[in-house]
Amino acid sequence: MPDGLTVAKIAGATILPNIGGFLGSIAVRSNYDNWYMTLNKPTWTPPKWAFAPVWTSLYCGMGYASYLVWQSGDGFNGKAALPLGLYAAQLALNWAWTPIFFSSHSLKWSLVDIGLLTATAGCCAVAFYEVNETAGLLMIPYLAWLGVATSLNYYIYKHNDEKKDS
Repeated sequence: MPDGLTVAKIAGATILPNIGGFLGSIAVRSNYDNWYMTLNKPTWTPPKWAFAPVWTSLYCGMGYASYLVWQSGDGFNGKAALPLGLYAAQLALNWAWTPIFFSSHSLKWSLVDIGLLTATAGCCAVAFYEVNETAGLLMIPYLAWLGVATSLNYYIYKHNDEKKDS
């Protein structure tokens, strides 16, 4: 049975990515009906109700994976330093996407962001796997969802000429 400090560390690592997701949901809520719903989207666009539980699950998984890497790789002073740096970078790109897309309505720059995010998350997953195999495997659902999100962003960018930013 883990001690209280371990539970607190796991909880903190799991909650951290969700903070950005929660803050991003403010931009989504204020722009969903009056902007996002006006966009031309593919028939395979996931339903509105799917996004919150999917992102919450993914954030919890990646957060726990970061804890495993931190624990297995001796924190920021050990072999976990580079993987955790990649994790921080991809998390920043992840958090940046929502305001770029939903608040700024920037289809082009959100596509650039999500491309960089997907590449960085892929590097992060490989680096995580090298430190802790379970942590690397926990990133696979996230990478799969990023594939869906990236293709959705690309479709929206290509099929909404009148709403493209310059």
